[in-house]
Amino acid sequence: MPKRLRLTRRFPVAVTNDAYRSLTRFAEEAGLSVDEALTFLFEHFASVTDPENLGHRLRLFKAELDDRKA
Repeated sequence: MPKRLRLTRRFPVAVTNDAYRSLTRFAEEAGLSVDEALTFLFEHFASVTDPENLGHRLRLFKAELDDRKA
């Protein structure tokens, strides 16, 4: 029997316009709401990311972070 989807946690999130567009595009293509899409991505994070690419992408993001905040 599948686990019931209960969206019980709410938290304020700030994302870039590009990130929000990507999220809403993914949700629309998958036929999900934005909340459901985020839940899916976080519940299945390890299986939807490539471990080798994740570290590299994270290092690049962190290297650019200070410039992007300015």
